[in-house]
Amino acid sequence: MGLLFYMALAGVLALAGFFFLRFLFRYMIDRRISTYQSELVEKHCEEVENMYRQVRGWRHDYKHHIQTMKAHLAMKQYDVLENYLNDLDVDLTTVDTVVKTGNVRIDAVLNSKLAVAKKKQIPVNAKAIVPKELPVSEVDLCIILGNLLDNAMEACEKQPAEDSRFIRVYIGILKSQLYIYVANSMTNDIKKQGKTYLTTKTGGHGFGLLRVDRVVARYGGYLNRQHETGVFATEIMLNM
Repeated sequence: MGLLFYMALAGVLALAGFFFLRFLFRYMIDRRISTYQSELVEKHCEEVENMYRQVRGWRHDYKHHIQTMKAHLAMKQYDVLENYLNDLDVDLTTVDTVVKTGNVRIDAVLNSKLAVAKKKQIPVNAKAIVPKELPVSEVDLCIILGNLLDNAMEACEKQPAEDSRFIRVYIGILKSQLYIYVANSMTNDIKKQGKTYLTTKTGGHGFGLLRVDRVVARYGGYLNRQHETGVFATEIMLNM
């Protein structure tokens, strides 16, 4: 009787220990994911702030540009004025948004990332048309688009030949759902376990992929990752 009691007690303690370790593991993972999410949002805010800082700087100089052009016009220096206007046109292009989707939140997230891609000399073909209001939080959009585009840029940077790099982005409404598609060029060092793609980042943390999966699942959405020779693509559909 005593032996059975101690065996049962040992079993209960072992089971309790198993559930405690499982809870502790999930708690640690959730904490690290939460930290990763905060870092991602902070990074996004810095990118957006940098973009708007450029816009504010151009607007600050606007009056000076007008005065200079009036002076050239008054002195009939038309060739000088034309060159000045051409320089301004190039300067304005560097601060203009790349994509105007119709939704301020997506504009902010998408254009900040595309500005980074431009600095990295990665060609981007982007098209996005969405409603002004979406039942998706800005944080969740930042998590999805931020991770997809960060991963796409990282994959492109691994390619030695710059002329083979590209990123394609499409965002729209499909069958009353928010549809997000991101494709990018890549090397063929893809890592996959079953149907799951694994991160190739140093340390292999993969919190970005896991966070995207959780956001899509929370909206009851659809996620599909696939690759073929030299191309990786992700499709996401979120219920509206």
